[in-house]
Amino acid sequence: MGDGPPSLWEWFGRNWDTGRADSIRNLLTDHITMSVVPIVLALVVALPLGLACARWRWLYQPTSGLMNVVYALPSLPVFMLMISVTGLSQTTVIVPLAFYGAAVLIPAVVDGLDAVPDHVRQSAVAMGFTPLRRLLAVELPLAAPVVLAGLRVVAVSSISLVSVGALIGQGGLGGLFTRAYQNPFMPPVIVGIALIIALALIADALLVLAQRLLTPWVRARKGAS
Repeated sequence: MGDGPPSLWEWFGRNWDTGRADSIRNLLTDHITMSVVPIVLALVVALPLGLACARWRWLYQPTSGLMNVVYALPSLPVFMLMISVTGLSQTTVIVPLAFYGAAVLIPAVVDGLDAVPDHVRQSAVAMGFTPLRRLLAVELPLAAPVVLAGLRVVAVSSISLVSVGALIGQGGLGGLFTRAYQNPFMPPVIVGIALIIALALIADALLVLAQRLLTPWVRARKGAS
């Protein structure tokens, strides 16, 4: 082994699990946590709000306008403002990302419910479905493709934006970028980018699989055509 800088794979092997908080393994775990939790929270917030907006249309425009304003806020200043409330913790990154995700998902829920044909709703009513049963058994399953499409956008954007939190010390794999900036060295940047892209691809593939499992009639329709 020469005296020069380590190769990419050598650096990766040395730094994968060093036992320190800044090891690649720990940064990857933190990144997954700070990506998945906002996605779940965004869905929990967006479903009831989207249902309310679809039920009471006058509520949709002000809610959509407010969420558009939230989505337009740059992430780094929001993270910095959150420090005074949540301190230097993962919550400082998770809460804003959850709101960003909800801003995308609320219109997706409304659009998905709007896409349910009226004759399907009328058929459910004629079969004696209660409003709640009609919502759970008919409307939400038919709206699932649109909602899941929005969820795919949220997942990829959340995985990407987590790295910005590295500028306040809570960025998961983004910590590799700040490390490379402080001590110019390319392997941390390459590893960080590769792992973030891999996480985004895995998350998107899982959501595509979930959509196929939850909406088998879509595949059947495509096969028939």
